[in-house]
Amino acid sequence: DRLHRWTLALMRTQDPARVPAVLLERLRHEFMIPMAGLRLWGVDAAHDQAEFTQPVSQDVKSFANSLNQPYCGVNSGFEAARWLSDEQGHGATSLALIPLSHGKPSQAFGLLVLGSPDPTRYTAEMGTEFLNRIGELASAGLVRLLPPDALRDGGGAD
Repeated sequence: DRLHRWTLALMRTQDPARVPAVLLERLRHEFMIPMAGLRLWGVDAAHDQAEFTQPVSQDVKSFANSLNQPYCGVNSGFEAARWLSDEQGHGATSLALIPLSHGKPSQAFGLLVLGSPDPTRYTAEMGTEFLNRIGELASAGLVRLLPPDALRDGGGAD
């Protein structure tokens, strides 16, 4: 039911610029995730000043493109962890890093990061099927922020 409610919230968001905020707010609420953030690259120029388009290193982009499944585990100083903070100001000791992609072959255009001060919340041993689903749905909602030519060249958000 939580996944269904979260998906409906994304689908019902008519203004593409609001999708990142709705995605993160509802993700935190529905799944009780203490910290969540994201960065997108290659988005339409109309969104250049948004928080979610702040610069990321080439290493982050390469890392996102290399992921076949979400990374879950200890925060060993990932750049993406700096995108997070919780209401109490705690840092994330465990992370789930979920690539956001489109097209065939798949090209990453962002990274969704979930974090927790609990070192056991996201571990290397946990299954990633649910997080894969979150990534696919988030990608489908966020692809609207890409320029139209990126969608034509990349094959859309299949």
